Amino acid sequence: MCPKLFQIGPFPIYSYGLMLATGFITASYLLTSEFKRRGIDPNAANTVTLIALIGGVSGSKILYLIEHWAQFVGDPAGMAFSPGGLTFYGGLILAAVSIYVYGRAKKIPFLTIADSTAPGLILAYGIGRIGCHLSGDGDYGFPTSLPWGTNYSNGTYPPSIAFRDFPEITKLYPHGFVPDNTPCHPTPIYEFILCAAAFWYLWRIRKQTGPAGRLFMLYLVMAGIERFSVEFLRINPRIAYGLSEAQLISIVLIAVGGVGWFVLPRLTTPVPSK
Repeated sequence: MCPKLFQIGPFPIYSYGLMLATGFITASYLLTSEFKRRGIDPNAANTVTLIALIGGVSGSKILYLIEHWAQFVGDPAGMAFSPGGLTFYGGLILAAVSIYVYGRAKKIPFLTIADSTAPGLILAYGIGRIGCHLSGDGDYGFPTSLPWGTNYSNGTYPPSIAFRDFPEITKLYPHGFVPDNTPCHPTPIYEFILCAAAFWYLWRIRKQTGPAGRLFMLYLVMAGIERFSVEFLRINPRIAYGLSEAQLISIVLIAVGGVGWFVLPRLTTPVPSK
């Protein structure tokens, strides 16, 4: 693991921040390409990306702090300005609301924007997960004996800390202490692979005839299934029915996307894509 890559003067360059920036740049390039294809001012893509960046990071941090409220109260500055600690779904919600407001102001249909962002969004999320892997920020999974089990001892959130609130894990180790060098599922890499596959499929079918919003609905289903599945291996608390908060949100996304996929054709007239 390599949370901090190098330093330029007084400014440290973190692996998570670098991959996050790479993800946004990639998404911006793909969005600009889609706007051009759809006959939308490509300059608007830069604005949408900026809104997504600000809203996405802010929303992700806000939801993370809410999820870790006790720690935030104990160290508000440290938690708020830490280089890690982002919950994707918070960013997705705030960014979506912000982009909707922008689209209304510019008279660009929100569902058209959503379809244009869908492929790049899921790829950017996967790239961001590589940052989680490199920083070892606790987004990894449970201990494993598989040959690709990863040592996160040099991460910002090593196993000895990450598993201390999981008695079902700590009871398997002497004195209830999980060594930092314990191999764990590299779930961020699993997510990157799944997101890359989802991106390939969404990008491949994006030109098919269909009503605006349908591609985004498929994105919601695929993103929800991806996260719901990987979450079974991740070290997040189970809050209801043996499921984590992310899994419950994933179920909502899958439901919304599934209903939207079948309902949108009945509500709108299909418009051929360019």
